[in-house]
Amino acid sequence: MTKVLRGLRGATTATANTSEAILEATEELLAALRDANGFEPADVESAIFTSSPDLTAEYPARAARRLGWTDVPLLGTAEVAVPTGLPRCVRVLLHFYTTKPQRSLKHMYLRDAAKLRPDR
Repeated sequence: MTKVLRGLRGATTATANTSEAILEATEELLAALRDANGFEPADVESAIFTSSPDLTAEYPARAARRLGWTDVPLLGTAEVAVPTGLPRCVRVLLHFYTTKPQRSLKHMYLRDAAKLRPDR
């Protein structure tokens, strides 16, 4: 089967604005996405991380490096400060190669971020 490039979404929340809390939550999210969708770091083309404006202690992308994503291009950015936005939220958009059809991918919304997509 031919591998094609697909997009995969996920989000989670950190328990606090600390480096370890941000990295812990992001590592949990990335591991859940990996386990649910069966990819390896070599399959990941790129990843874009966003964090809510109240998370300033760490770059969520560092979690990917700690998981061995050493050759994956990563980008981090801050979200707009929307008054009704979810606090301490980290989101990711992964682009990865897979043989799976888009409809079978498992997007993950963990912790308080489950409120963002109750359908998932």
